[in-house]
Amino acid sequence: MNLLLIRLIIFAVLFFAGLKLYRMYREWKLGQEELLADDTRQEGGQMVRCRWCQVHVPENEALRDQGEWFCSSAHRDRYLQEQKPEE
Repeated sequence: MNLLLIRLIIFAVLFFAGLKLYRMYREWKLGQEELLADDTRQEGGQMVRCRWCQVHVPENEALRDQGEWFCSSAHRDRYLQEQKPEE
């Protein structure tokens, strides 16, 4: 009877320790997902490619002109100057 009681106590302790570890892992995982979502929102979300240099920049930092994306006003101006003689 004594051995059965000790096994029951050990099982209960292991069960509650496992439950506690699972809850801690779940909270950590949810925190990581929230951080990832916050980083995505802060970085501007979608990346776009500069038409001139082909570098990817966040959409909220890029410039858009005539349906094209640019990483800076200098690249936009160069691209538009290059396009004028062809038109």
